[in-house]
Amino acid sequence: MSGAHVGTDERARWPLAVLSSAVAAGLMFSASASTSRGEDLRASGGDVSSVVKERTKQINARRAEARRLQREIDALAGESTGGSTSGTSRTLSGLRRAGGLKSVTGAGLRIELSDTPRNLDFPGVNPNLLVVHQQDIQAFVNALWAGGARAIALQGQRLVSISGIKCVGNTVVIDGVPYSPPYVIEAVGDASRLRTALDQSPEVQTYRTYATDYQLGLAEDEQSDLRIEPYSGPISFRFAKPLLASRSQQR
Repeated sequence: MSGAHVGTDERARWPLAVLSSAVAAGLMFSASASTSRGEDLRASGGDVSSVVKERTKQINARRAEARRLQREIDALAGESTGGSTSGTSRTLSGLRRAGGLKSVTGAGLRIELSDTPRNLDFPGVNPNLLVVHQQDIQAFVNALWAGGARAIALQGQRLVSISGIKCVGNTVVIDGVPYSPPYVIEAVGDASRLRTALDQSPEVQTYRTYATDYQLGLAEDEQSDLRIEPYSGPISFRFAKPLLASRSQQR
């Protein structure tokens, strides 16, 4: 008799268990749909390289959209003021240009840096000496700024005061987007002054020496018509905060 009751209880629990599982599955599908916003949560390929390429593609698309929207905003702003050239409008335009938020065209330099070809062998040489590092790129960028560059782009991305360049593995990350060599730097400015600044930079001279000794890629070419697009990333600043003095220091 007791066995019959057990069997009946178990059969009664089955519908509840199935219902609970269905509800849980529904909640999971709903959460995934909400999180993905209609996009695939896992990039095709599944490996790190595929994920990086997919995220880079998405970020570049967002930046292109941001540039398009900014052009529309500029056009609408011009219409609302009737194309006036008031002092306020000129001031705002100057600030946007200085902040890297307007495109810049003109003559300048195009520099390309790349790793030593893999088919070359230098026995006993540290492999780190055969690749381009963040400090190498930064050396050229700093020298170009010192040479009076009006605008600089790295891998087609405009560099501004809040731009970040750092090494991650065998790639360089610019404002959160990873790039592989060759690394292309474009600078709009007086080519003669820019070359002089490069020649006067000890860090650039060090790279040139390694380029000669270990076949690191280096090409420096003058350009008559460069166009550097506006910065399209997020604009935010973070300020350092002073540490509170310890009690012993306050006495």
